[in-house]
Amino acid sequence: MTVLTAGDRIDLRDLVARYALYTDRRDADAIANLFAPSGTLVLPDPPAKLGPARTFTGRDAIVRALSTLDDVPVTSHELAGEVFDAEGDTATGHITCVAHHITEHDGKLTDLAWHLHYTDAYTRHDGAWRIARRSLQIDWIETRPVRKVRS
Repeated sequence: MTVLTAGDRIDLRDLVARYALYTDRRDADAIANLFAPSGTLVLPDPPAKLGPARTFTGRDAIVRALSTLDDVPVTSHELAGEVFDAEGDTATGHITCVAHHITEHDGKLTDLAWHLHYTDAYTRHDGAWRIARRSLQIDWIETRPVRKVRS
């Protein structure tokens, strides 16, 4: 196993943080550009399947897959931890996250919180780290009442 440099760790942490930020901003094109051109995103199909169930390969397919976020008015992805390992110009990551999804039904706001982790594979592409494969696994789901959301 190759030891990651401090710079590599910073770059990988930034890559993961940008994925969360761009998700919360609903910028599917920016998210897709975090992936290698032939990158793969594997998503669950909650609530029926909390494990990886649907595979999207290539930036265009990833953009289409992420369009479902447009149906959720507010999200907040809180990164709880990350562990990276490297092997040359490839690396792996285990990312822990809580993803909050605020929705409104019958005038009541609810936070659908997914406690999840990503199993990632990264590659250097054109001198920068990119996601080669990201697989999302929901560990558990909870709902919480929400009093108010900033407009």
